[in-house]
Amino acid sequence: MRGKTLMKAILIDELMARSGVGFGTSGARGRVEDMTPEVCYAYTTGFLQYLRGRGLLHAGGEVAIAGDLRPSTPGILAAVAQACRDAGHPVVHGGQVPSPAIAYFGLRHGLPSIMVTGSHIPEDRNGIKFNRPDGEILKPDEQGIRAQRVRLPEPFVPLGPEALPPVDARVRDAYLRRYLDYLPDRPLEGMRVLVYQHSSVARDLLVALLEALGAEARPVGRAETFLPVDTEAIRPEDVAAAREWAETLAPDAIVSTDGDADRPLVADERGEWFRGDVAGPLTARWLGIRRLATPVSSNTVVERCGWFEEVLRTRIGSPYVIEGMQELQQKGGPVAGYEANGGFLLASDVERAGRRLSALPTRDAVIVILALLCSAREQGLHLSGLRDALPPRFTASDRLKQFPTERARAILAGFLDAQGRPDVEAIERTFGPLAGRVVKTDTTDGLRITFEGGDIIHLRPSGNAPEFRCYDEADSPRRAQELNRACLEVLRRLAGPAVGATRTDDTGPAGTRSG
Repeated sequence: MRGKTLMKAILIDELMARSGVGFGTSGARGRVEDMTPEVCYAYTTGFLQYLRGRGLLHAGGEVAIAGDLRPSTPGILAAVAQACRDAGHPVVHGGQVPSPAIAYFGLRHGLPSIMVTGSHIPEDRNGIKFNRPDGEILKPDEQGIRAQRVRLPEPFVPLGPEALPPVDARVRDAYLRRYLDYLPDRPLEGMRVLVYQHSSVARDLLVALLEALGAEARPVGRAETFLPVDTEAIRPEDVAAAREWAETLAPDAIVSTDGDADRPLVADERGEWFRGDVAGPLTARWLGIRRLATPVSSNTVVERCGWFEEVLRTRIGSPYVIEGMQELQQKGGPVAGYEANGGFLLASDVERAGRRLSALPTRDAVIVILALLCSAREQGLHLSGLRDALPPRFTASDRLKQFPTERARAILAGFLDAQGRPDVEAIERTFGPLAGRVVKTDTTDGLRITFEGGDIIHLRPSGNAPEFRCYDEADSPRRAQELNRACLEVLRRLAGPAVGATRTDDTGPAGTRSG
């Protein structure tokens, strides 16, 4: 932590500014060096105080905790457990399990839960994800936590990982049983599935689950150090590895997850990774979902396939998808949501052949993996056949780094009129030469523009980094890639030569295949 760390009392909002550890999606994230035991203790205390104030946690109530495989996670988890203990709340220690596993345990038992994970971000960063007894914290909860004034013991003596209680096997077992009870009779019998293990917290659990369902599950690519595998920006080496494994090992599928196993990675028999906004509709169809919530950035294949009664577009981020699902539930279900990163959220219980899968309204990777494998088996298709049955829509996404947020917002403002509405003439002057006439605009999150030929350009400043993101959608992968490159050049020109000089490429076969 920067500056003084031992304080008798501190406002969480002030701690956020002083420490450099701020709120991301559903919790706190920051550099490992800034996530000191004091900071993690304080954040956890603020979360517990907020829950008690809302009547969501009673004196002596248990709190479920778990973590991923990052080297920094055990120390942070120890600080979380220490804060719970000092506040009078015993912990159920789930050990190293997926984020949705600890959330599911909390939902089943009416307990708040805490997952120490940085998800897909680099190893030098980490985070603490908070869940209420009824699901993820949402934006109003975040504000409530930030308003808490907490006290740290003086002097503060942090406990080490050795002070954590023994791992409670009920957490892992309940998560496995959720799927095994829903899918009896070994439905994957005879399928050969490679499990890309890297440093996913679900790497051994996935092997056990797939084998229990009848598949031949072969581990590949296990890593001894943490790898920041991002399911929305797949690394070139993972693209190459999947193709090589497909060619040499002849699997029916390759499956994996990100670090905390709330986002899936699934490749077909050719080693081509599915995009999350293609896997989402396929998963929803297999589950019998009627209404879906998904961010505005997701591929329009979900509307074009015609499988759902209603699709509600939201801002980007799981809290907004959850709010969208809650709105859709007022109209009847079953209801679910998904994100372009592949995370699937189930808002309603669903039934299949008389067996029930209970709701899990937080991002989950395993349900997507099972849905794609089971769909292919039931339809007698290769996994590539599932994708080929969808309308041909393709996405390319990329970002300009080192792009000041203020400059990005100023560029977007140049496409709006005095009332803040999209200025079609201004848009067409800039992007008309690339895509033609504008037929529709959407300002739900950034600026999304649909053109008469079907091309889509979506511009959005990042919410947590100095980056300007651009998503492009078209009827062919080549067109989507070309449009994405051209849009990025336009943004560079608008920003000037000193901005956006560094680019991280999210395109390529894995980043563009969307239908």
